Amino acid sequence: MGPVSLCPKESQKVYQEWFNLVDSDGDGRITGNEATKFFALSKLSRQELKQVWAIADNKRQGFLGFTEFITAMQLISLAQEHELTPDILKTEVDWENINPPLMEGLDALSAKTKSSTTNGLEVNGSIQSQPPAQWFGSKSVKKLPLIAVTSITDGLKRLYNEKLKPLELTYRFNDFVSPSLTNSDFDAKPMVMLLGQYSTGKTTFIKHLLGCNYPGAHIGPEPTTDRFVAVMSGPDERSIPGNTIAVHADMPFSGLATFGGAFLSKFECSQMPHPLLDEITFVDTPGVLSGEKQRTQRSYDFTGAISWFAAKCDVILLLFDPHKLDISDEFKRVITSLRGHDDKIRVVLNKADQVDTQQLMRVYGALMWSLGKVLNTPEVVRVYIGSFNDKPVNESSVGPMGKELFEKEQDNLLADLVDIPKKACDRRINEFVKRARAATTHAYIISHLKKEMPAMMGKVKTQQRLMDNLEDEFAKVQKDFHLPEGDFPDVEHFREVLKGYNIDKFEKLKPKMIQAVDDMLGREIPELLKNFRNPYD
Repeated sequence: MGPVSLCPKESQKVYQEWFNLVDSDGDGRITGNEATKFFALSKLSRQELKQVWAIADNKRQGFLGFTEFITAMQLISLAQEHELTPDILKTEVDWENINPPLMEGLDALSAKTKSSTTNGLEVNGSIQSQPPAQWFGSKSVKKLPLIAVTSITDGLKRLYNEKLKPLELTYRFNDFVSPSLTNSDFDAKPMVMLLGQYSTGKTTFIKHLLGCNYPGAHIGPEPTTDRFVAVMSGPDERSIPGNTIAVHADMPFSGLATFGGAFLSKFECSQMPHPLLDEITFVDTPGVLSGEKQRTQRSYDFTGAISWFAAKCDVILLLFDPHKLDISDEFKRVITSLRGHDDKIRVVLNKADQVDTQQLMRVYGALMWSLGKVLNTPEVVRVYIGSFNDKPVNESSVGPMGKELFEKEQDNLLADLVDIPKKACDRRINEFVKRARAATTHAYIISHLKKEMPAMMGKVKTQQRLMDNLEDEFAKVQKDFHLPEGDFPDVEHFREVLKGYNIDKFEKLKPKMIQAVDDMLGREIPELLKNFRNPYD
């Protein structure tokens, strides 16, 4: 059950008044502490209120916006009449006509709030409640101190700017591994990237989920999508060119500027109003080349761009066509660049109704064999089989059993995608911790290389020797500082970037900076998660 905003206008007015009453800071968010006091007026048990909060804050943001607040109020109203069992929640509840809950002592609380404020407005001889803080200028809104945070995302922003970013800048992590993060990176909606050779149905897949075309979508048997397209929510239908997006402060794509104008000319943002895009952003990619075409080099670092998006995305869908199972050199490089993001990868065997059941069995086996050689992992990757387009499944080809299989597989994949917004907060924490560990390891490597440089003579020869024997230097760092091997970067990529730098100009090891990040991982992030868990636990 997602946020419920279906309610009559009269109820919405009531909920807006209550929301303004509870939102003491006027920041448009209700924290756990604010909610516990107000929700207690419903006289429900802590266990019931725990369930209400868990459903309303299903994205684990640590706060309720107005939409989530309405969800909570409707659930409280439902719980006052019925027990909140899974069976009740699965039934068709008439949310549109559900009445606001009974909140005992609300009048006294409202009167207390009115008497404590000097901003009550007199209209026709009666005192009206204080308007929302958003009605006034920014000076009237109570500003939170720097150390105060109202959600897990706010906390991660503060920890990044105060603890992790200084370490990254000192040891040039942004040049070697990943550009520095901005506020828009933390606030961005979860992303799903689609990868595959041309005409495997990537654009059609997005169209199928949206139920309509998006601006700039081209579909055909030839390579039609020649650019990266971020399909996002927007007030109207329009396409925005890449250079404009890269300087847009509210969009999480500023880091793409490092790939230069050649890439940005092949990148665009497609915006349209759509309820699904309010929750998820899709990234459509150019078809991966094969045969002679892949020898015609692209004018930008295609694999690097894929790697950048992979770090930002929550799910990566690899699409295959039953008639295009060969994995070209470029596709192999692309899949290799996804290392470290294995948990995000889902494989989709699309257009599977174009072959009969016997052929499908052989195609599935061939695909698993090809993937096994490229992914190089002992675990079997999850493969979804289906035909993701608006046409009905070709039952004459796959038979009734095949049709049932396709429907189950499609339902499983869609359920996986539906879970993405709910898991976005956990994913963000996971990516943040992964980045912090990588930045710490990078700092140890850079400072070790600096330490190996001579004070006076032979700097050029020493730098060349260090670059030639990077594997050995990585092994020394791992042994000296007891670091896990999985936190080390790719040797070849590191060597390639290192060519453009003078190792002697690098910084020495700064234990205080490393310790600050270690403290953040060991103490401050767990404390943050503890503060913003369910307030009724």
